[in-house]
Amino acid sequence: MESAPTRVMVAVNESTMKDHPHPSISSKRAFEWTLEKMVRSNTSDFKILLLHVQVVDEDGFDEVDSVYASPEDFREMRESNKAKGLHLLEFFVKRCHEIGVGCEAWVKKGDPKEVICQEVIRVRPDLLVVGSRGLGRFQKVFVGTVGAFCVKHAECPVITIKRNADETPSDPADD
Repeated sequence: MESAPTRVMVAVNESTMKDHPHPSISSKRAFEWTLEKMVRSNTSDFKILLLHVQVVDEDGFDEVDSVYASPEDFREMRESNKAKGLHLLEFFVKRCHEIGVGCEAWVKKGDPKEVICQEVIRVRPDLLVVGSRGLGRFQKVFVGTVGAFCVKHAECPVITIKRNADETPSDPADD
């Protein structure tokens, strides 16, 4: 009798560095760690669940320097933000397909730490993997961490993966 694959949810996000429209360093590292250390060559034993949570500004606008002159401009802005999330997920899904591991990917909007924990309840993964910037105590007070919140509140085991020291940008809060 064949058992169901182990379902590993990996929370992914975009880089915070200006003009860097790619996965964040820490989420890419968490994803790569999952493939290298867990999945390895046992691709049929795992299913990767990729979740990207888009943060919505308090006023609902991500493009603060843009000029909006028609209803079409707002529609284009919404489509652009959606496309950013899809472009990010495409990177990870493509990698899963290259090595032959099953995956699902989706985008949600909201506060990442809360949405991730809600999705854990809804989807019921066996494990949650999140990236960590490796911030010090002082930086955590001002920036906060999604990983620490998930470790405390997610209803499944959680692994946090620190980015490599040589990948840390000049401002450690950047990712």
